[in-house]
Amino acid sequence: MLASHWIQRPGPDETPAGQPAAEQGPAQPVRPDRVEGSVLRFGPGVTAAARQRTHVTLPAVPPPPAPRGRRLRRHALPALVLVCVLAFLAWQRLGPPLEVNTVTVTARPTALGCGGTADLVGLVTTNGRPGTLSYRWIRSDGTASGLLKEELVRGQRQARLHLRWTFEGPGHRTARAELRILSGTARTATTGFAYDCR
Repeated sequence: MLASHWIQRPGPDETPAGQPAAEQGPAQPVRPDRVEGSVLRFGPGVTAAARQRTHVTLPAVPPPPAPRGRRLRRHALPALVLVCVLAFLAWQRLGPPLEVNTVTVTARPTALGCGGTADLVGLVTTNGRPGTLSYRWIRSDGTASGLLKEELVRGQRQARLHLRWTFEGPGHRTARAELRILSGTARTATTGFAYDCR
């Protein structure tokens, strides 16, 4: 009822001007001086038309991607470390091969008595690369060792190669031994000692 009262537009005022309200007949509802608009609605809840509308849930919007510069900076350090590690491993595997720099040979002792044994030591210096060092000993009595090998690890810059030479019986002679390095550029070194047994 309240809704219909406010929806209907009031009719024109027929009360003569200047006539007191008491002289009018039975009490009539008081009408407003003016009406603004044509439709006013008061009432509970949602209308039937609005109730029939379907409720649509909008899809979740993903967060905006991080700026490109920030992503590049975040991955720059791990990428740099990875490149350095790969370069180091490639240098170790594909770097220069084992090279011999110098070869020297010394005899201990330099003079032998009866039944003595000389220890001939060859000192080989390298560039520190890993590899196999191939060498041969040749003695002045006409004998030679077979092909000998020494394994060098990474960072090892020196190798000591030994030859033991034993003399027996009386005699006097000067003995010489030569160390021939066969790996890479061929290098040789020679030393001598004296044997004296009377």
